[in-house]
Amino acid sequence: MKTSVVVAAAMSVLVLGACERAPAVVPAAPAVIVTVPVPGPAGPQGPPGTTAEKGETGATGMMGSTGMTGPTGMTGSTGMTGSTGMMGADGVKGEQGKTGGDTVVVVPATAPQR
Repeated sequence: MKTSVVVAAAMSVLVLGACERAPAVVPAAPAVIVTVPVPGPAGPQGPPGTTAEKGETGATGMMGSTGMTGPTGMTGSTGMTGSTGMMGADGVKGEQGKTGGDTVVVVPATAPQR
C-alpha cells in the first residue's frame, strides 16, 4: 500500500509538471515566392507531317479444322409403275389349207346306254 501511494504521488507530479511548461510554438517557415510563367498566345499551326510508309502484311493464319460429316439422307420414294405396252401388229396370214384327198376323220363310238 505504501508503494502504491508513492507511485501515485510520482505520477501526479509528472502530470502536473507537464502542464506548467509553456507550449512550444514552432515558427512558421517564411513564404517562398515562386514565379510561374504565364503562357502567351498560341503560335501559328505547323506544316502537315509526312505520310508514314506502309507496314508489312501479316502472315497467313493457320488452316481451320475439318468439319463434321453430315447426317445420312432419307430413302427415296418408290417410282411409278410403267404404262401398259401397246398391242402388237397382226401376224402374217398363213397359206390356205388343202381340202379333200386322204383325210381320215375318226368319229368316236357312242357309249352304251345304261
